[in-house]
Amino acid sequence: MTIEQIIFYACSVLLIASALMVISSKNSVRAVMFLILTFFYAACIWMLLEAEFLAILLILVYVGAVMVLFLFVVMMLDVDFAELRQGFTKYLPIGIVVSGALLYVLFRVLGTDAFGPEAFPVPPPHPADYSSVTELGMLLYTHYFYPFEIAALILMVAMIAAISLAFRGKREGNKTQNVDHQVSVMKEDRLRIVKMKSEGASE
Repeated sequence: MTIEQIIFYACSVLLIASALMVISSKNSVRAVMFLILTFFYAACIWMLLEAEFLAILLILVYVGAVMVLFLFVVMMLDVDFAELRQGFTKYLPIGIVVSGALLYVLFRVLGTDAFGPEAFPVPPPHPADYSSVTELGMLLYTHYFYPFEIAALILMVAMIAAISLAFRGKREGNKTQNVDHQVSVMKEDRLRIVKMKSEGASE
């Protein structure tokens, strides 16, 4: 067994363990911290696949921005953990049965070939001048150009819809801008010139 395989299996086991801690942790802050750890181990696996750009992007974007935002939101919310834990043991057997049935159907439909080692062969080593950024850019802007642009358009529409829903209706104490009033304003409405006598030199 090579050192790459040892690192891969170690990161995989730790990734699965941290992912299980995300869904089983009773504290939301700890769940977010375990999710950050899950992203870190996923980035380590991407580094083994020589996808350095995606690994760094996962750390910077998700761990450095998105998960920090989630952590601040969770810490600021007044979450009643006792109320959230009610009914957990009651519905736990049903959840285990549904999860087991889903895994069984998934393996039954796709087969063991889709999950075996032969389905994901080890990529060949690349030369020293190989750039994952160049390869990713060539794929995004040539073969996957239209799906990439459609995904960007869908995200923009979702962002506009979220802003529209947030500002829908007039809420008490909500400060909004009247764009028509701002555009049609004249300088006389904002500026007043006051004429005063200049003070002469004291005699």
